[in-house]
Amino acid sequence: MSPTRTDVTIGAADVRPCAVIPTYDNPRTIAAVVECVRRHIRDIIVVDDGSGERGRTAVDQVGAAGDALVVRRDHNGGKGAAVKAGLRRAADLGFTHALQIDADGQHDTDDIPVMLAAARDRPEALVLSSPRYDETAPRGRLVGRKITKFWTDLETGGGIIDDPMCGFRVYPLATATRVHVPSDRMDFDIEIAVRLVWEGVPVINLPTKVRYVPAVAGGISHFRMFRDNVRISWLHTRLCHLAFWRWLTGRWHR
Repeated sequence: MSPTRTDVTIGAADVRPCAVIPTYDNPRTIAAVVECVRRHIRDIIVVDDGSGERGRTAVDQVGAAGDALVVRRDHNGGKGAAVKAGLRRAADLGFTHALQIDADGQHDTDDIPVMLAAARDRPEALVLSSPRYDETAPRGRLVGRKITKFWTDLETGGGIIDDPMCGFRVYPLATATRVHVPSDRMDFDIEIAVRLVWEGVPVINLPTKVRYVPAVAGGISHFRMFRDNVRISWLHTRLCHLAFWRWLTGRWHR
């Protein structure tokens, strides 16, 4: 991501958070997620990543009601591309922190106050959710997360990031909009977390409940098992090589 602002030291009283919600064809859940988030954060940016007609209409209704600022992407570029657009807009609007949350309703919005409190206590930190899954979690996804956790530990020195894939987190925008993150799709959440650790950003891991919403209730997973796993595998190949190079050149950060 390209720089949009300079680093500044801010205190708890200066923290001005917003929420960034990337969405792609979530017509049955986006309004409910926005409503739940607004109970804790009034300023919300919804990034529509090239949704189809029903998804666009649902987002338009949220915007027309004044419940969120809508950022429109004409073509689907991936979750990471959508989050980047939202973070840039948030920084341009003067927000200091952005809470990222998925649009499918799987994250527990009741945990938002705890996450914001952690951000106010440590404004320089990246606040990550550490999921506690219920019986709705697909076994394959759980195994994949364990594998990614193994590689992320190698890339960061271990014991820093509990779960690099959960898209429920709070970014310090000054650093998050400056760090270079090539990934644009499902690999984005992993890469930005690792690169922020490399930048010396402290990490706060907080437990949160996660449920997978069934399709009949509007739950839509855009994770493609083969394509995204290949993309994530290539990401870890790149990051491991870069981590080794950083260690050799004395640029290892914790």
